[in-house]
Amino acid sequence: MLKPRTICATVLLVGTTLAAAAVPAVATQGAPTRATACPTGWGSLARTDTDSTTTPVRDIRTGRHDCFDRMVVDLPGAGRGDLGYSVRYVDRLYQDGSGRPVPVAGGAVLEVRVAAPSYAPESGEPTYPARAGRPLPGVDLTGYRTFRDARFAGSFEGETQVGLGVRARLPFRVLELPGHLVIDVAHTWAGGR
Repeated sequence: MLKPRTICATVLLVGTTLAAAAVPAVATQGAPTRATACPTGWGSLARTDTDSTTTPVRDIRTGRHDCFDRMVVDLPGAGRGDLGYSVRYVDRLYQDGSGRPVPVAGGAVLEVRVAAPSYAPESGEPTYPARAGRPLPGVDLTGYRTFRDARFAGSFEGETQVGLGVRARLPFRVLELPGHLVIDVAHTWAGGR
């Protein structure tokens, strides 16, 4: 036989669980938000991998997350270990080949180089519709906490170059996934939201 205290605790627990399930997952304006534990230890030093692929860049897109802003370079068909890249902070972005400066807004500039062309190697036809010195097509950074600008610098001798303007020199990481190169830039150094 159950004790009255156990029955009350069970009823309270079930009622709390049902009430929590009825609350929508979307936070309303002015409502307190839960603290999110963010990854730490990324750092701001250059990241490189010397692999390369002939799989061309098909798209570059961005996304917002609780702890970081994300840029994804899509290279469909490229394997996880096939992606070569260099991601580093630079004082100014210079276009490969011509050496012309490419203005990138923000407190700091990440130069993203992908060892893959943005054109079909066999025909030279563009596979990614970007123009040198212009914002990345289809990328709108309105409302981002960290990203300020994203400029296409060009594709030269099989490498695609992008300038990513960020709020400040913040920690970042680079992930190699099948068909994707992912660059995450943290919102803060402290590891909190």
